[in-house]
Amino acid sequence: MSKTNKDVIILGFALFAMFFGAGNLIFPPFLGVISGSNWLIGFGGFILSDVGLALLAIIAAAKCNGEVDKVLSRSGKKLGIILGSAIMICLGPLLAIPRTAATTFEMGISPLFNGFSPVLFSIIFFVITFILTIKPSKVVDIIGQILTPALLIALGVLIVKGILSPLGEMSSASMSENLFEEGVKQGYQTMDALGAAALSTVIISSLSNKGYKNENQKVKLTLKAGIVAAIGLILVYGGLTYLGATVSTMYGQDVAKTSLIVEITASLLGKPGKIILAIIVMLACLTTAIGLTSATAQFFDKTTNGKLKYELIVTIVCIFSAIVSNFGVSTIIKFSGPILDIIYPATIVLVIMTLLGNKIKNNNAFKGATYVALIVSIITVLNNMKLINIPFINELPFSSIGFNWILPVLIGAIIGNFVPSFDKNNKELEFRANKVG
Repeated sequence: MSKTNKDVIILGFALFAMFFGAGNLIFPPFLGVISGSNWLIGFGGFILSDVGLALLAIIAAAKCNGEVDKVLSRSGKKLGIILGSAIMICLGPLLAIPRTAATTFEMGISPLFNGFSPVLFSIIFFVITFILTIKPSKVVDIIGQILTPALLIALGVLIVKGILSPLGEMSSASMSENLFEEGVKQGYQTMDALGAAALSTVIISSLSNKGYKNENQKVKLTLKAGIVAAIGLILVYGGLTYLGATVSTMYGQDVAKTSLIVEITASLLGKPGKIILAIIVMLACLTTAIGLTSATAQFFDKTTNGKLKYELIVTIVCIFSAIVSNFGVSTIIKFSGPILDIIYPATIVLVIMTLLGNKIKNNNAFKGATYVALIVSIITVLNNMKLINIPFINELPFSSIGFNWILPVLIGAIIGNFVPSFDKNNKELEFRANKVG
């Protein structure tokens, strides 16, 4: 095997592991439970909103040489910085990284070691994260060569056992009227589309450290690594969704997502299953924490022109995340919901428009679409929290799958495109790689 192909596989494994966190482990089995024998339909929606959107984000970031700020910049310099910072803080110390530690404790440590201190565990977890992240050149290799194979082996044991010895019959009746839409909704909750652009930064940085200097080559290799990661995710998600479908006659929609995978594992593998699950959860969450910590540090290092050093940000992220993780998974998820609902649509809009960047000449189209996405999202969140009462916002097209912003965004982009721009920096985004393939 050539060095290049070996590097692609290692990078793809690393990207897979950084994507595959706690949410990726708990949502597919639940989707299988409510889908029953029709699990492939729900699975299709999940793959579209998770792997599909994540791949688009990787491509967009790769075309911008892994620089997240370039993906966001055509919405306006100030808004780009604010949105980019908000995304990285959410993916970093505020939500995603603390959730990895909290999930590891609740699903992996607590069932095995009753009475173990959550504070002590959070310290141990983030000391390990700090050690494996502080040298960015080593991050990808550590994950790709060591942690990911161990994660895949543990998941493989669980899935193969479930396929060879199904726990039960699949229910012929689905618990959702629209399984595809339900799959889409579950896929959103993984936050992979938000994290993809940031994580591609880690991959491209690793490529540079491996001696790949040509920008077009780095784009191609990043895309190939993304495809490797996507294949791995599809196989694992499919296996976990199938496992959930095999117990669809035993559980209902009210089953707790975290306890579901624990029960499935215990039923398939007995007491050793709890140990295997602990290994799976710990590896999945640790690799995600490492990837996101590194991506967050690289983003703020670059955004501040080195005023905030990579090592300092890694330290701050680890300390703050350790504190937040002690609030527990349920609290973190409850707190994260409204925030993600606001920033997610704008991020998706900018990713898609970046891919079409050479077709859209006027930056005001980007600005119009992004601001409208934010406004609609904020109104939707406030409406759902019953802080305001604007019923029509939830009656817009595609509201049932969380896409009520699509039509307003299109209108915003069209109007913005016809507004003359007098920004001296208004010009087509120059991708460092003009062609891919």
